[in-house]
Amino acid sequence: MQSTKKLHLQLNTDLCFRFIVRIESCEQNNFRNLATPLIHQTMIIRQAEEKDSASIVEFQLAMAMETEQLQLDKPTVVKGVAAVFSDPSKGIYYVAETDGKVVGSLLTTFEWSDWRNGTILWIQSVYVKPEFRKRSVFSRLYKHIQQMVASNNQLRGIRLYADKTNTSAHGVYEHLGMTAEHYQMYEWMKG
Repeated sequence: MQSTKKLHLQLNTDLCFRFIVRIESCEQNNFRNLATPLIHQTMIIRQAEEKDSASIVEFQLAMAMETEQLQLDKPTVVKGVAAVFSDPSKGIYYVAETDGKVVGSLLTTFEWSDWRNGTILWIQSVYVKPEFRKRSVFSRLYKHIQQMVASNNQLRGIRLYADKTNTSAHGVYEHLGMTAEHYQMYEWMKG
């Protein structure tokens, strides 16, 4: 049996990618890494709007619990997310939306590089709802950011940090062409 997978990509003028994945026929093994193939669903990658705040807040609370077993103070996170929407110099959220529901998000923040005379986008606060993992949601978000960087002469690259123990995330980032390079991150945080 021959397998066919059609991927239609439409680039809208607002830099919003619309991915439509239609699985016409497939052998079971072609999708062994997918919990459930995206069949006849539309996924939109777009810049987040203030109406997405509640989803982003819930994602951040869930991520802190999943990755660090840390229960964040919800009112603080609500204020932190709102601060990004009220002051775009702090960052820009992007979301993945399927069937009108936000299923993943990330935040880009800005680093000025005097070495490159341009801005490097940092990706942080990445979250994909568990039932949508292993469906290329992060890959689509990342490729949206990568295309923005590639088409803008003032942007020089993309960076992100990942917990040392999150080896599955490391594999995803490497698969997308990112490298660990030679930098190691250090931090100091006020209690």
